[in-house]
Amino acid sequence: MQLLLGFGIALVVGLTGIGGGSFTVPALLLIVGLPAPDAVGTAFVFAGVLRLVAAPFYLFGRQVHPRYFRLLTTGAVPGLVLGIMALRLVARRGNSSVVVIILGLLLAFTAAITFLPRVHNRGFARKNSRWLPWLAFPIGLESGFSSAGAGALGTVLLLNYSEMAPAQVVGTDILFGLVLAIIGSAAHWTFGSISTATLLQLLLGGVPGVVVGCLLARKVPAHNLKLIVATVALFAGLQLVWSGTHALGAKHPSVEVRFYGRSAGDTPAGAARP
Repeated sequence: MQLLLGFGIALVVGLTGIGGGSFTVPALLLIVGLPAPDAVGTAFVFAGVLRLVAAPFYLFGRQVHPRYFRLLTTGAVPGLVLGIMALRLVARRGNSSVVVIILGLLLAFTAAITFLPRVHNRGFARKNSRWLPWLAFPIGLESGFSSAGAGALGTVLLLNYSEMAPAQVVGTDILFGLVLAIIGSAAHWTFGSISTATLLQLLLGGVPGVVVGCLLARKVPAHNLKLIVATVALFAGLQLVWSGTHALGAKHPSVEVRFYGRSAGDTPAGAARP
């Protein structure tokens, strides 16, 4: 099952450049049953390896914009570090259900962004490049907490606010996501929040999957496929919200206060005795 999951997720990443964290985290939480920090950490490494395999296809094709890549990375890395620290802080308090709910909300939000109407201000990045690091900061913040966002949000940002062609947008975003994945993977490896056995199974299916996806990328209508991917990711995020809310409700059931069995001395002042 994990091998098939790895192949399917990697195929989507190779075809569209998005879907790594948005699919991997829900799958590891809902199907494999990993704890939230381990799911995010494992997804970071898995997405990093996929992007490492996919990056040469775009680098050799000169489909990476060096300046925009540098500006995005400058703003996203501090946000990434803060996101990882926030995940560790919430998880350390034993609020696993709360972490799952937050992850679900973030993933659903990321997927929903895909359905927003295109703005198309292609001269913005060229004329206002100083704003790109600030726009990339929240992308890094979400990526640090959920391992997702670098692909979907980065692609939306570059498509709407830069003059780049779609192929160059995907190439720049894959390299941008690769840097975030490397830093996030190193942090989670230090914390020990990576399931090595699960990761190996995902990679066995994922490496050939991403190669096939990159080879087929020019023959598949990417826009329609991205809408399908975003729809599935949206429902996966909402499923996480429902699961986390259900688990939180089961952990804290409503308390029924009973006065029966109290002695006369235990009856509150001014209250009628049973």
